[in-house]
Amino acid sequence: MQHQLATLDYVVFFIYFLIVSGYGIWIYRRKTGHDGSMDGDSKDYFLAEGSLTWWAIGSSLIASNISAEQFVGMSGSGFKMGLAIATYEWMAALTLIIVAVFFIPVYLKNKIFTMPQFLHQRYNGTVAMIMAIFWLALYVVVNLTSILYLGAIAISSIAGLNLEFCLYALAFFAVIITLGGMKVIGFTDVIQVFFLILGGLATTYLALNLVADHYGQSGVLAGFNLMTEQAGDHFQMIFKRDNENYMDLPGLTVLLGGMWIVNLNYWGCNQYITQRALGADLPTARGGLLFAAFLKLLMPIIVVLPGIAAFVLFKADVFGAAEFGQGADLNPDRAYPVLLNILPVGLKGLSFAALTAAVVASLAGKANSIATIFTLDIYKKVLNPEASEKKLVTVGKIAVVVAMILGVLIAPHLGIDKKGGFQYIQEYTGFVSPGIFAMFILGFFWKKTTSTAALFATIGGFLLSVLFKFLPTFTDLSFLAPFGFAVPNAAGVYEIPFLDRMGFVFVICIVAMVLISLFETSRGVKTNGLEVDRSMFKTTRGFAIGAMTIMVLLTVLYTIYW
Repeated sequence: MQHQLATLDYVVFFIYFLIVSGYGIWIYRRKTGHDGSMDGDSKDYFLAEGSLTWWAIGSSLIASNISAEQFVGMSGSGFKMGLAIATYEWMAALTLIIVAVFFIPVYLKNKIFTMPQFLHQRYNGTVAMIMAIFWLALYVVVNLTSILYLGAIAISSIAGLNLEFCLYALAFFAVIITLGGMKVIGFTDVIQVFFLILGGLATTYLALNLVADHYGQSGVLAGFNLMTEQAGDHFQMIFKRDNENYMDLPGLTVLLGGMWIVNLNYWGCNQYITQRALGADLPTARGGLLFAAFLKLLMPIIVVLPGIAAFVLFKADVFGAAEFGQGADLNPDRAYPVLLNILPVGLKGLSFAALTAAVVASLAGKANSIATIFTLDIYKKVLNPEASEKKLVTVGKIAVVVAMILGVLIAPHLGIDKKGGFQYIQEYTGFVSPGIFAMFILGFFWKKTTSTAALFATIGGFLLSVLFKFLPTFTDLSFLAPFGFAVPNAAGVYEIPFLDRMGFVFVICIVAMVLISLFETSRGVKTNGLEVDRSMFKTTRGFAIGAMTIMVLLTVLYTIYW
C-alpha cells in the first residue's frame, strides 16, 4: 500500500494552503477597514465582534468541532461499533437548537464574552478563577494535545512524513491563522468546512464504491445496501445490554441520559464553541447555530460510514493485519487513514487537505479560546488590571504560541493513540462536565443558586466522578445490572458506563446545589441572579421551521435505525 502523496496530490494540497492563507491575509487586512491594524481592540480580536455572518458562525462551529478525533476517532468507532456512534453528531443537532433558543439569549442579554466572566458575574471571583485555570489545563492537556497528536498520526500515515514533522507543521499552520484573531478564524473556517465536506464526501463515495466493487456490483447505493447486509449489527442506534459496546453507549442513555450532559455542556457551556456566537446579535447567532445543526446531520456520512465500509472490507479480507493489526493489537482508528491511502491520485490530495483543514481549524479555535480565557480572565483580572487594549491583544498572541508549544511537547507522552481517540476525549472531559453543567444550568435559570453551591458542583462533581470510576475496585455493583446501569468488564467486574456515571454525578450535583442554596438563602445570603425574561426565548418563524425540520429528520433516522 502506497503511503505517500503523488505530485498531483501535493499540487491540490498546495492550492488549498494558498486559498486559506491568501483569504486569511485578505480578511485580516480588509475586514477591519484599517489595513490590518486591528491590534487595538481586544473584543474585535478575540470575538470578531459584530462582523461574523450566520454562515460564518455555523461553518466555524463545525470546523472547530470536527477534527482528527472525528475523522480518525469516529471512523474508528464506526469500524468497531457502527452507526450508533453517530448519536454524538445527531443529538448535537438537537442540542444546538436548545442552545440557540435558551442559552445564547442569556449570554447576549448579560453581555457575557467568556465562560469565566459568566461565573464571575453570576457567582463570584473565586469560582471564576478556579474554572479559568481548570479550563486552561483541560484545553491544553486533553483537547489541544489530542487534536495535534491524532491529526499528526493520520497525516503522517497518509503522506509518509515523519510524525514529529507533522506535529510541528500543524502547530505552525494553526498558530499563523490564530494570530489573525477570531475574525480570520471565523471566515477562513468557511473555506476549511468546504474542503472538509468535499474531501470527506469524496472519501465516503469511494469507500462505498469499493464495497460495491468487491461484491461484483457498482454504485454508492449498492455499496450502502451491501454494508447493511454484510454488517447489519453495525446499523443499530440503541444497543442492548448484551452488546460488547454497551459500556461506551449504554442503551437509552444516549437519548434520555448522560448524552445530554455531554452535548449541552459542550455546545452551551464551552468557551471554544460559544465564542463564535458571542460576538454576534441574537438573530445572527441563532441562524449560525441552526446552520451548524443541519451540517451536524450530515457529519455521520463523512465520519462514520467510511469506518463501517472499512469494517466490511476488513471482514471480507480486502484489508488484513498489515493495515489494522490483529487480535489484541487490532486498531480500529486505522480505518480512515487506510481508506485514504487507496484513494486515486488527486482525490487523495483533496482528502488530505480536508483532514488538514479539520485539524488546523480545530487547533486555531482551541488556541484562540485558550488565549481569550488567559488574557481576559486571568491576565486582565489579576496580573495587570490596567492593561491597554493593545497590550491585551499582544498577551493573547503570546498565549497562543505558548499553548501550542506546550501541546507539541506534551502530546507524544499521553498515549492518546492507544485509547481510541474519540472515546479518550469523551471520557476524560466527562470527569468534569456534569458538575460544570449543573453549575451553569442552575446559574442560568434559578436565581437562588449560591456561590458555595457552585463551588460544590465544581470540586465535588469532579471528586464524585473519580469515586464512581474507581467504585468497582472496592464495591460489587452487580445490583445495578438489572437496570442496565452496570455491565461486567473482561475481568467480570461490574462497572458503570461512563455516560451513566455522568448522569448520576449530575443528579447528585443538582440535588446538593439546591439544598445548599436553600439553606444559605434562608440565612440571608444574597445571590447575583441573571436578567432572564420569557420574551428572550421567542424565535423567528424561519428559525422555528428550521428547528422543526431537524426534529422530524432526527425522528425518521432514529425510527429507521433503532
